[in-house]
Amino acid sequence: MTDTTYVGAVDQGTTGTRFIVFDHGGQVVANAYETHEQIYPEPGWVEHDPIEIWENTKTVITQALGQAGIAPEQLEAIGVTNQRETTVLWDADSGRPVHNAIVWQDRRTTERVEELEENGAVETIREKTGLEPDAYFSATKAEWLLDEADPIKMERARPADIRDRAQAGDVLFGTIDSWLIYNLTGNHITEVTNASRTMLYNIHDLEWDDDLLEEFSIPEAMLPEVRPSSDDETYGTTDPDGFLEAEIPIAGALGDQQAALFGQTCFDAGDAKNTYGTGSFFLMNTGNEAVTSDQGLLTTIGFQRSGEPVQYALEGSIFVTGAAIEWLEDLSLIDDPSETAELARSVDSTDGVYVVPAFTGLGAPHWDQRARGTIVGMTRGTRKEHVVRATLESIAYQTRDVAEAMEADSGIEMTSLKVDGGAVKNNYLCQLQSDIIGSEIVRPVVDETTALGSAYAAGLAVDYWDDTDSLRDNWQVDRTFETTMDAETADARYNRWLDAVERSRDWARDGEE
Repeated sequence: MTDTTYVGAVDQGTTGTRFIVFDHGGQVVANAYETHEQIYPEPGWVEHDPIEIWENTKTVITQALGQAGIAPEQLEAIGVTNQRETTVLWDADSGRPVHNAIVWQDRRTTERVEELEENGAVETIREKTGLEPDAYFSATKAEWLLDEADPIKMERARPADIRDRAQAGDVLFGTIDSWLIYNLTGNHITEVTNASRTMLYNIHDLEWDDDLLEEFSIPEAMLPEVRPSSDDETYGTTDPDGFLEAEIPIAGALGDQQAALFGQTCFDAGDAKNTYGTGSFFLMNTGNEAVTSDQGLLTTIGFQRSGEPVQYALEGSIFVTGAAIEWLEDLSLIDDPSETAELARSVDSTDGVYVVPAFTGLGAPHWDQRARGTIVGMTRGTRKEHVVRATLESIAYQTRDVAEAMEADSGIEMTSLKVDGGAVKNNYLCQLQSDIIGSEIVRPVVDETTALGSAYAAGLAVDYWDDTDSLRDNWQVDRTFETTMDAETADARYNRWLDAVERSRDWARDGEE
């Protein structure tokens, strides 16, 4: 049966939507991708059009199946993985969003978070959710939408109708997984990893938290049902009269970083991975224990299978890594990301230049919403090659920031780190990362581990794969990078990086964005 059937994964990311079809060996059979518009209404604001994302999702599913000559009926299940925290409100009657989605990078609710800090709510939020209060998470985004979203988009007359209808369950809240599952199945569902990123979900009691809902004035009636990441009961099926003309179970979902953890087969406590995308996200499985961080990391849910306890993780969220390479393109310092390695190698060092890409503030372990992007150490002799190299180095340094915090919290010395994401195709970056962090870097053959993780979650739910051991058998190493830099040099460069970080902090003041 598995010779002619497959599992599909919708990978809905910050810059685009991908659909990948995997075979039983975890190999890619078909792959299609579409970008979507990045909308910047004001400085620090970032939005996406949810309708565009849904239309692109249908397009890439259709394209991937068509390219490979696979009939929809040959898909035993579909999994979903998504950019986390990005928040959508939509009308339950029409299925239309009430406003653009507010993206995880968006900083419009910074002052609301500072108000929480002033009111002494920080510790309560940390204890219940494992999160550091920040505009990054969904709660303040949903609160803003309820207060500020344009009622005209709902074809209603009064702004108050948004809250009134949310109270009645006629306006629905969801992260992107919920939005896609709703459009695929008609059911209003999320799963534990995405719920854990909203700042509304108690990760210990595994339920929406009444106190937090009250704090952010979020009506419970608008919230999705929370299910396991790999769900034997499934979230529903596609509509046989819909665009696929087939009933396919939607059986698994994971936030993108937890999906990469699952796809890298980090099923045991102590297993760790780092994903290099728009941002970088470093996760370590901590097993059934929700480890509290003393180092500025997040405690989050790693995954849950049907009938099994939740697996927790420690996470270091770095807001800007791959996006820093895009910034180099925006400045016309490079024409294509593939140029960065050659340009970086063309100089012996950064010549004292450090780039701190705090374009949307600093995430773990610093958590400074008012930090901003900074270049220090430039002289008249600074060339674009130095800036490009310093930008690549900033990715490695930010990862070390998190790795040191991770080791301190977990008490586990890291000797090996599994990596994935688009940037790991860059051998120069992988070697640099090994040198700066002081441990081996392991790159898998299949580096689309985010999509693979959600496919695994869905496939396990419908018995396409028997168990996690069979998934481990699929995992193969492409290349291992060993440390070549002496520790003293790496430490000296890293310490200078910390000096540069200090200069970026607390830069954006009120009215001075």
